[in-house]
Amino acid sequence: MKVCVVGTGYVGLVAGTCFAEYGNDVICIDKDEKKISDLKKGIIPIYEPGLSELVERNHKEGRLKFSTSLKDGVESSEFVFIAVGTPTSDNGSADLRFVFAVAEEVGKTMNGYKIIVDKSTVPVGTADKVKEIVSKNTKHPFDVVSNPEFLKEGAAIDDFMRPERVVIGAESEIAAKKMSELYSPFVLNGNPIITMSIRSAELTKYACNAFLATKISFVNEIANLCDALGANYDDVRKGMGTDSRIGRQFLYAGIGYGGSCFPKDVRALLRTAEEVNAPMHIIQSVEDVNEKQKTRLTDKIFDHFKSNDMKGKTFGIWGLSFKPGTDDMREAPSIPLIYELHKNGAKIQVFDPAATETSKYYFEGKVEYKKDAYSSLEGADAMLLLTEWREFREPDFQKIKSLLKSPLIFDGRNQYKPSLMHELGFTYYSIGNR
Repeated sequence: MKVCVVGTGYVGLVAGTCFAEYGNDVICIDKDEKKISDLKKGIIPIYEPGLSELVERNHKEGRLKFSTSLKDGVESSEFVFIAVGTPTSDNGSADLRFVFAVAEEVGKTMNGYKIIVDKSTVPVGTADKVKEIVSKNTKHPFDVVSNPEFLKEGAAIDDFMRPERVVIGAESEIAAKKMSELYSPFVLNGNPIITMSIRSAELTKYACNAFLATKISFVNEIANLCDALGANYDDVRKGMGTDSRIGRQFLYAGIGYGGSCFPKDVRALLRTAEEVNAPMHIIQSVEDVNEKQKTRLTDKIFDHFKSNDMKGKTFGIWGLSFKPGTDDMREAPSIPLIYELHKNGAKIQVFDPAATETSKYYFEGKVEYKKDAYSSLEGADAMLLLTEWREFREPDFQKIKSLLKSPLIFDGRNQYKPSLMHELGFTYYSIGNR
């Protein structure tokens, strides 16, 4: 099938590449000339395991093309996926300017029947507006479909290739059938393609992310209560996770969620609910708890040193990205923590396996970047673990001890066993464990 994907960001590039990997002819469009030029050379703008190899292979074999011409992409394709950014606006709603601009241009360049697919995460009712915009700019027939993405950064290729489900919101039987045909090779394992109304599909994406964010904020509050009561959250987690009604996933306590999806989607859902006078008190609390949780480790640091004055103190930080497997820094818990330490006079030495370049937008002039994890600890008063990269799971603790001024670790991701840390002579702080 012939597919056009507008936008070569995280969602668009992964979707276009995976469609090409399954034999479709795909053209990815972006107005950023440098990005398109780089993609043609095999230079990938994001860090995602396995993506670079897939892009290179499919581009070389001619199934994956890159262009700045939306007209060429629309005219040569039956499916047009809109996968541009929908950043949070000042009032918390999703900014849809880029989506609507693409819709207008698609309408102007159509040369026949097209299936226009909202792949970007958009509020309920966006497809209606896209349909209205396209209708004003074309006399050709078309259908608008909602096809939300459910990709986890760091595992996006596998998520797209072997989805747990594919959600298709469509009004037209023809569009629903063709979309099902496009996705059928991805669900040969028997996982469902679920067809529903467009508005239901748009809401499904927000409902999923808001629920997962709720689990994270809930367990973080339980972990904080463990700290206050002298309980061990790791034990509580195991007791909760073995209940089939709850499940084991998303029960790990830490310093809050970040990234491109959860924060933005929670805020957009709250804004949508506000607009229709259906307040969501639980979801508002999820947002409030998460913002507070990002300061939890900072509070522990200040409490340990019995002062907010960090002048003369040096901290070695492992991990900057909001999660392992990505260089994404959006809403990362490391940002408010480092800002607070820097504001209070601390010297900060950092290492992240992937996010050095993207983090410079936030931290240039505030931190000293180190070439590896251990060098970030040289002469530091304490080690702070902020992102649970695999290479941090089983480090050389004796080496860590020898590099630090004192054996002090603040673990924002509960990676290490408190009993082992104490046995090795560390003063160890985590979230809800002791």
